[in-house]
Amino acid sequence: MIPLPPVRSLALRTSLLFAGLLLSPCGVSAADADRPPNVVFLFADDLGYGDLACYGHPYARTPAIDRLASEGTRFEQFYVTGVTCNPSRTGLMTGLFPARFPKYAADFGFGDRVTITELLKDRGYATGHFGKWHIGPDDADGTYGLDTVEVIGKTRDDDGRDDALYSAAIDFIRSHRDGPFYVNVWGHATHFPVNTPDPLVAEFEDVTVDRDDFSEAMQHKFDESARIDGDLDASMRQYLGDVLQIDRNVGRVLDTLDELGLSENTIVVFSSDHGPAPVALSGKGVREYSKNMLGYAGPFRGGKHSQYEGGTRVPFIVRWPGRVPAGRVDQDNVGSFIDWMPTLAAIAGVDELPERLDGEDISAAWFGETRDRTKPLYWKTSSPNSGPAVRDGRWKLHLGRKRDGGVQLYDLSVDPSESANLVESHPDVARELTKQTRAWVAELPQDYEKSEGENDRKRPRRGDRND
Repeated sequence: MIPLPPVRSLALRTSLLFAGLLLSPCGVSAADADRPPNVVFLFADDLGYGDLACYGHPYARTPAIDRLASEGTRFEQFYVTGVTCNPSRTGLMTGLFPARFPKYAADFGFGDRVTITELLKDRGYATGHFGKWHIGPDDADGTYGLDTVEVIGKTRDDDGRDDALYSAAIDFIRSHRDGPFYVNVWGHATHFPVNTPDPLVAEFEDVTVDRDDFSEAMQHKFDESARIDGDLDASMRQYLGDVLQIDRNVGRVLDTLDELGLSENTIVVFSSDHGPAPVALSGKGVREYSKNMLGYAGPFRGGKHSQYEGGTRVPFIVRWPGRVPAGRVDQDNVGSFIDWMPTLAAIAGVDELPERLDGEDISAAWFGETRDRTKPLYWKTSSPNSGPAVRDGRWKLHLGRKRDGGVQLYDLSVDPSESANLVESHPDVARELTKQTRAWVAELPQDYEKSEGENDRKRPRRGDRND
């Protein structure tokens, strides 16, 4: 790939990108270069950073996703925009931090904010969405520029709960093989409850849990699962079986692209909406299912509902043969789903973006360059009194209330597990980041509107359980 110089104009950058493709060693034709790539976005639910074999899980079997990583680039510093399902999706669809929306998007949608799917629709893409929704009350065809919307719930058969939604997405790909197309494939696994069909569980009958195979951050989940039911092996097999069905469905998509001759001009992205869910010790269905919630965040502290790294850092794999380097592990670039809109827009040749964007075009990182991030990453729930967090450079700051630990500062370059609070040893950094984060919070709404009596952890919608 010919290196691209830094270009402020999106249209100029795009023209340079396609010029580079014309001269690439893969022999891309002029016709192919004029047609933007297809995009297949495979999104797991509550899957932990460390839940895949290629991200270090000691027992997981994920050959299809591992293949995707070997044929593309695996990123180690990639982040979501929220630590529950709707905020995570809101940020990637709109390019705005979800805390900017005064009306909770799960209940009210995105208002007049343009989405990435609308931009791609205007660019000539066929657009589809299959599986989990959780981005507003309207899921009719045409919403957010999506030609086809099929909100498909969990299925219960030997192939696992996401089989039907992946089948529908594959049908869409076949129908639009002449492209370009963009498709969201948003699964339900590994969201609660993990209740995996016996044939998938049986694939792991040889697995016995050695707690020393996991990081210190995982040990409390083992303790909590064992308090419900001491058979950790059975619980782990349940969880691994659910991850396996994700992998098999990913394999079906990759095989379909190969069969149709679409792999070379299709960007495939695999990721998760946030970190793994906790083990609940009380509530409905605890004994039967909660013990199975053994999602693994690797070395990171926290998980779903937490703004620590375990809740915000996720697996992120991109494959685009001949453009995205194959077999590369990117340990340096910091990216986020807040960058989804500007990055895809640059690649697809979208000339006009919303005036306000919280993300930035990180396509250069996808193409193998190391770049310095220009914008910080922020997290905050849609509640006026909630504590925000920020990552800027190597630093991560949490502005929590005193009962939540107060102000916490971590140097992620040496302490990714966020174990050593450096507020006292680096007071200047803490002071500057506190000032910066409070200035960002001052831009946010003072009040948030949700549907009466409902919140982001309750409110079942057609075809999915929200959280």
